[in-house]
Amino acid sequence: MQIQVNTDDHIHGGESLAKWVNDEALSRLSRFRDHITRVEVFLTDLDGSKSGVKDKRCRLEARVANCQPVNVTADGDKIATAFIDAADKLIRVLDADLGRVKDRHGRDTIRHAGGQDD
Repeated sequence: MQIQVNTDDHIHGGESLAKWVNDEALSRLSRFRDHITRVEVFLTDLDGSKSGVKDKRCRLEARVANCQPVNVTADGDKIATAFIDAADKLIRVLDADLGRVKDRHGRDTIRHAGGQDD
């Protein structure tokens, strides 16, 4: 699973922020590593140089094998809060989407990940 971190001009942290995001994403999404090929992380400051409530945004786009990309967004007072909230949302969405591919006994269902029947 590849993690790509993108920031706007108002987000500071450089390499240390990118490493933290990479490590956290790999850790939090580790159980999906067989399904996710890439995660793109977009960190933005909505108010630019001004400080405000929930002015940091994190958008995660997960590229899932044989499926459409999955996007989630979360806002927070800090980049870490926004990222963690977005990661939690992504986990819930992936659990729901990938869970539909298996029935309650772990067998493949008639719903295939690619959306096509064999």
